[in-house]
Amino acid sequence: MCLIALAWKAHPRYPLIVAANRDEFYERPTLPAHWWTDAPIFAGRDERGGGTWMGVSRAGRFAALTNVRDPSRQRGDARSRGLLVSEVLADPRPLSDAIASQATGDYNGFTLLAADWSPDPGSMQLLMAGTMLDAIQPVAPGVHGLSNAALDTPWPKVGLVSDTMRSLVVSAAGEPVLLDELGRALGDRRVADDAALPSTGVSLEWERALSAPFIAMPTYGTRATTMVLIDYAGRVTFVERDAQGMRETVNERFAIG
Repeated sequence: MCLIALAWKAHPRYPLIVAANRDEFYERPTLPAHWWTDAPIFAGRDERGGGTWMGVSRAGRFAALTNVRDPSRQRGDARSRGLLVSEVLADPRPLSDAIASQATGDYNGFTLLAADWSPDPGSMQLLMAGTMLDAIQPVAPGVHGLSNAALDTPWPKVGLVSDTMRSLVVSAAGEPVLLDELGRALGDRRVADDAALPSTGVSLEWERALSAPFIAMPTYGTRATTMVLIDYAGRVTFVERDAQGMRETVNERFAIG
């Protein structure tokens, strides 16, 4: 993923609400979200690297990542970051152990978010790890945003989608409103003013294009918009929309735990 807004233990019905856009080169072969045959997870799949960017396991584990935009530190021999997500999702060990064992590989810059659902809300945890962090860290309850930098870095698109999430949490919006409003925010193609752009080592033309929540460049852009709702009863709603007209292509509901 390249843009994630999430509400963690902030909504009366859903301990986890995630709204995210995956940005990638159009030529990279990808499968939409589905139940994998070689692992007990529901996720899209990068057919080149073999991993995924976001998914949920049958046991109730959620994981997603974004890359850290720093062209000067990109390695051509790095392991695919998507494998980090799929392996954490499939790992039967406690969440912190799974993250610690998998996040030590040779990856280009990333931030990983992972959570385990539990019938005891008090024991549910959301953890964060990545190349910008010295150790695994818990994420505090509330609304958070993540793009290609540290958690809650105030990039314009992060603020836009996070503000939408925050207003929906405050109003305790139900599923139809959550999906509609979050999908609308993620589909916003407005670029930020130059004065608000970050400096991440790419050209000004790319900084401008990448500043919109929904990116539409000639060879690169938003490939999928995904929204995940997990309620306190362990019911998951997983909705994915493709980049062509924000058409809903995946609408899966299943129980976990």
